[in-house]
Amino acid sequence: MVYIDLESTDVYENFGLEYYLAEEKKLEDTVFLFWRTTPTLMLGKYQNLAEEVNLPYAREQKMNLVRRMSGGGTIYTDLGGWQFTFIDRYKEEGIEFKKYLSPVLDALAKLSVKAEFNGRNDLCIEGRKFSGNAQYHLGESIVHHGSLLFSTDIEKMVNSTRVDEYKIISKSIQSVRERVCNISDHLKEKISPEDFKELMVSAILGEENKANRLELSKEEILRVKELAKTHFQNWDSLYGKNPKFNMEKIGRFPGGKMHFSLEIQKGKIQEASISGDFFSTLDPEEISKAFVGLAFDRDSLLKGLTERGLEGKLYRISVSEIADMLA
Repeated sequence: MVYIDLESTDVYENFGLEYYLAEEKKLEDTVFLFWRTTPTLMLGKYQNLAEEVNLPYAREQKMNLVRRMSGGGTIYTDLGGWQFTFIDRYKEEGIEFKKYLSPVLDALAKLSVKAEFNGRNDLCIEGRKFSGNAQYHLGESIVHHGSLLFSTDIEKMVNSTRVDEYKIISKSIQSVRERVCNISDHLKEKISPEDFKELMVSAILGEENKANRLELSKEEILRVKELAKTHFQNWDSLYGKNPKFNMEKIGRFPGGKMHFSLEIQKGKIQEASISGDFFSTLDPEEISKAFVGLAFDRDSLLKGLTERGLEGKLYRISVSEIADMLA
């Protein structure tokens, strides 16, 4: 096993590193990464951003948004949490979690934390989740990555994500706080996130691998940054990969109520129908047409609706208010 530490808290660079090690710098040994990010919401490959994330809150808190190359759900992470990654040469069919979770569970056991695998993709302590995991194949590699809530801000995690109502009902729980926990709450002695990292890395590497720490060259780090921008830090990777969906939303403004019915595909509005008890100098068809073809994110809506002359045409309703409410 080889350990690589990019020493970056930039989520896009860390995902770029995963891509680089899986697709370009193909080491024969298993590669192990242990990293963290500034406040970030990581969206699963197949998820709809508009349904999973509280976008106004995420913007207010200046959270990063990124779409993973793996499936699974949306997770919130910050400097109080850690991510771990294992990259292997692809040798078998299907998705297998236990192989990569066993070293993590063993490392936690050395810290006297009694954790267990729930059989799907989570690690739990006394039935409460502290780790979600996902896998994907890239070329000849398999990438397994997971999160570890150590001293994560649970309040921000709850406020920034929208929980599937079915999941709440099916598990008979009252709130997200009742089904997640931080590892730090279960340690016998208080330690910092940085100390936790060193203990986990040492335990997972073991005596036989503790010297196997590889540093990237300056040229390799530049390549990682390029891959970060190409595959993760751009509009298309986040919004363009949203699945096709229909949105029904009601906005209540000082000038009246507006009902938005939108069909969105590949991140752009394909069809729009706007109704309500508001006042305007435009026909309903003109208002609806102003939305068609616009990219479905706040900045694009604000720019596009302004350029198409909607500002000032709706009584006591601004384009900025509409963009904030929708996206």
